[in-house]
Amino acid sequence: MGIRNVISTLADVPTLLALKKGLVPRPMDEKDCLGAVLERNVEQFGALTAVISEGRSLTWAELNAMANRYAHTLKAAGLQRGDTVSIMLENRLEFLPLMFATNKLGITAGFINTNLRERPLAHCITVTESKKCIFGAELQDAIETVKGDLHLSEGADYYVVPDGETPLANWAIDLAAASADASDANPEETNDITLGQTAMYIFTSGTTGLPKAAVMSNRRFLMTAALAGKAGFRSTPSDRIYICLPLYHGTALLVAVGAAMTTGASMFLRRRFSASAFLSEIREHNCTCFVYVGEVCRYLINTPAKADDADTPLTTAMGNGLRPDVWLDFKNRFGLKRITEFYGASEGNVAFANLMNKDLTIGMTSSKIALVRYDVDADEIVRDDNGRCIEVPEGEPGLLLGHINPNAVFEGYTDPEATEKKVVRDVLEEGDAWFNTGDLIREVDVGFSLGYPHYQFVDRTGDTFRWKSENVSTNEVGEIVNGFAGIDFCNVYGVEVPGADGRAGMAAIRLSDGVTELDLAGFAAYVQRELPAFARPVFVRIQTELDLTGTFKMVKGDLKREGYDVNAITDPVYVMKPGGQSYEPLDAAYLETIRSGDARL
Repeated sequence: MGIRNVISTLADVPTLLALKKGLVPRPMDEKDCLGAVLERNVEQFGALTAVISEGRSLTWAELNAMANRYAHTLKAAGLQRGDTVSIMLENRLEFLPLMFATNKLGITAGFINTNLRERPLAHCITVTESKKCIFGAELQDAIETVKGDLHLSEGADYYVVPDGETPLANWAIDLAAASADASDANPEETNDITLGQTAMYIFTSGTTGLPKAAVMSNRRFLMTAALAGKAGFRSTPSDRIYICLPLYHGTALLVAVGAAMTTGASMFLRRRFSASAFLSEIREHNCTCFVYVGEVCRYLINTPAKADDADTPLTTAMGNGLRPDVWLDFKNRFGLKRITEFYGASEGNVAFANLMNKDLTIGMTSSKIALVRYDVDADEIVRDDNGRCIEVPEGEPGLLLGHINPNAVFEGYTDPEATEKKVVRDVLEEGDAWFNTGDLIREVDVGFSLGYPHYQFVDRTGDTFRWKSENVSTNEVGEIVNGFAGIDFCNVYGVEVPGADGRAGMAAIRLSDGVTELDLAGFAAYVQRELPAFARPVFVRIQTELDLTGTFKMVKGDLKREGYDVNAITDPVYVMKPGGQSYEPLDAAYLETIRSGDARL
């Protein structure tokens, strides 16, 4: 092992020891919350900048005052502890005071994906039993199309955050005007909010358009935030975190905003990611930290390289989904000293983080985990003769399970049935319960690591794959595909694409009796209408028969291995090319374009 490796690892000891002490779970009934942290920040560094966005900025004191005005306005409207409010806002400065305002009152915020429309949007507002809906003027049209399907009252339950450009609807209250004269004093309710209380709902991707609301308590948010700030970014009030991921997503909210909250670092907030603006903004705003998902890093690597790409104040990046084929190129090109890759799910009870700066890993965990044998072809956990799961040896991929216990609660979803589906029981002993991550990981040798095992992400399991930084449920996509006229049945799975993160969706389709060919134009229009962009099958394969197991379960193993290789299979295969609106026959020439990594799927 290299002496440099040993020295750098030993240098992490003080941080790890402090973090270990700080991450001991506090009692759920202890009084603390996000809003209380904000108020403590005002006492420590109230005059320092908290956030910069689109030419505007707020100090920590100004952010707190704005949150208080929002909170008193919502309180006057009749909202109280335990209520839920839906918030649908793009990455605008007002998002942050809204988050703190609801939390200060003990109100649960349901953060809605700004890309949702119609039925999935109405579902998110309804499933959380929201008493009010707060939205940005830029999303007014989206709310207007669903308000007829909601239980909310026009003129009373809708609040719009103006953008200075969009004419405001008369059925929504102007939040800026309503809160202008409200008190900016800290609400007294904040002192009574507990760690165990639900702070927010963060929605899953919602492959079929019906996302699930994952429960996020104050305790889990603050523990994740402490991990990100103190050991991930290792930020201080002199740092600035570049945020271009959507705030309704857990990576931006818990990791980036959480880190700033817990360390006093400031934030640069961008409405949406731009590869061309990235370096200039990093330099202009002196950003030292950056939160990412793997696909963003790949986009940046694909931009034309310049000799001064590493000449920036940027030192640390933290995020998830950075793949080995991009990792070192990304780190070296932009002059990064640390990449803190982490692993976790908004609803999960297990987390990993690369706190020791060991390249190409998701790092280590303090959670009690088990890596158990998984039959990829049969898409099921392997159990021994006693009905127990079988742990895999070091280096072999296994299904990651997180032990459910008082210090690692599985908070799950608002839907109890959906929550129970993610629990595996009688894993290592009778009566135990574990959260099923659905992911295969393996333990890897990283040299000197102070006895902390390190791990590497391998793949999603059969029923779910990851594409465009979103999880796609094969079962949910299959249900939608089966609804198209002329399709008898389909098998949906993910296939590898060179030069892309995750797996692209592919559907093997069996046509109904008497149907000789698939209506490709109609099918393309159907999936574009019924499925979000990341869930639409990129490839379609027409089969005369679908392989089933003895228990009539679809077999995916051979299909995944064969993929879209038209040189090796005789079935017709079609592809929807980037920016395309229809499926085209996949020929050998375009297959080579895909294999070379030039297809940019």
